[in-house]
Amino acid sequence: MSDDATWLIEHGRIIDPAQSFDGVGRLLIHQGRIAALDPNDGELPSDVCRIDASGCIVAPGLVDLATELGEPGLEEDETIQTGSQAALAGGYTSIACAANTDPPIDTAAAVEFVRQKAARADRSRVHVLGCLSKGRRGEELAEIGALVDAGAVALSDGPGPISNTALLRRALEYCLMFDKPILDRPEVTSLTRGGVMHEGMTQLVLALAPMPAEAEDLATSRDLRLLETTSGKLHLSSISTKGSVELVRRSKARGTEVTVGVRIANLCFQDELLRTFDSSLKVNPPLRSEEHIRACVDAVADGTIDVITAGHQPRSLEKKMQELDAVPFGMSTLDTALAQVITYLIEPGRLTWPRAIECLATNPAQVLSINAGSLRVGQPADVVIIDPQAQWTVEPSQLFSRSSNTPLLGQQLQGRARSVWVDGRLKHDLGAANHPSSN
Repeated sequence: MSDDATWLIEHGRIIDPAQSFDGVGRLLIHQGRIAALDPNDGELPSDVCRIDASGCIVAPGLVDLATELGEPGLEEDETIQTGSQAALAGGYTSIACAANTDPPIDTAAAVEFVRQKAARADRSRVHVLGCLSKGRRGEELAEIGALVDAGAVALSDGPGPISNTALLRRALEYCLMFDKPILDRPEVTSLTRGGVMHEGMTQLVLALAPMPAEAEDLATSRDLRLLETTSGKLHLSSISTKGSVELVRRSKARGTEVTVGVRIANLCFQDELLRTFDSSLKVNPPLRSEEHIRACVDAVADGTIDVITAGHQPRSLEKKMQELDAVPFGMSTLDTALAQVITYLIEPGRLTWPRAIECLATNPAQVLSINAGSLRVGQPADVVIIDPQAQWTVEPSQLFSRSSNTPLLGQQLQGRARSVWVDGRLKHDLGAANHPSSN
């Protein structure tokens, strides 16, 4: 199929929260852009390719805010090519590359390297997060102006937290001139150092080192206070506790313009699962108890939490085959995050489809101020068709990521991205023999 083909997606339920649109209709893609929503037959080119999306959801391509792509330096975990292909398989047309490569993305040259590699891979769009501090050490600010000029869309020392309070305050003030957000994962590391899992009854029974909820709550409170003082742009990339949810809810009620994310693992998996000692379940923020999960799910539903992130942290088999104390944090999620949202949240009635698309596409695009997350006429045609009834079993052979460190192996999920367009080009299609290559 030609890259400049014209597509008409018919009979699907079109959901675009950016336009408050939710209904069965037709979507026309022409010359790489959204040409019309519910076009008249007289508007259709003669060579249009028709796609029957009956029973499916047609939505803006999903956007992830912090994907670990490994390259350079950690190619045993993931590469830009495999990670961006896994993104397509999961319905993501745009991902933001985390800065924790080796060396980290703290120079203009590092930003340009990722962008050039992503252009050659030509899969999902890859945006770049630049380091907030030099070397991600939290001691002095990186050359933020140079990073922004090179194309960085936001600044972050993730997946680690910004522990230096003075540095974060200065950064919030300084980044105002660039109009770029700072992404921080709140955690007081002195309370979690050496920790393995959420502090609670399961942790006591298993005799594993604790990671108390207070470590997140204290850092969330600090971040929100600094934001109110500086009026900067801050996104809390992944909260996971009931306390953080309440802090954010009260701060937003005071008019604070903070945006907040939660990782899909913290909406689906309880700390109880670590009784299996499955190293894929060792993540940070750690899996919490039911009361925290319930608070986070409710916060997504009511708008307190704005974004659901995949939290993609691929780790090679060798790294995950160690004692739980020594295993690095991380779970591979790009291939499965959409299906997890459908299986664990939408199907049980805990989240509506429009709200899910808003949290997976519209809001994350707005956080980064990128031209994505909408089906408005004239927008780049980044589109996903989701089959909400598709049943599939998670197996390594089904995953495009280079790593398969997921606790979902062997489990059945519901829902899958059927077809994905980036810039009007069909990049992933389950009906066209898309299979993971030998990574």
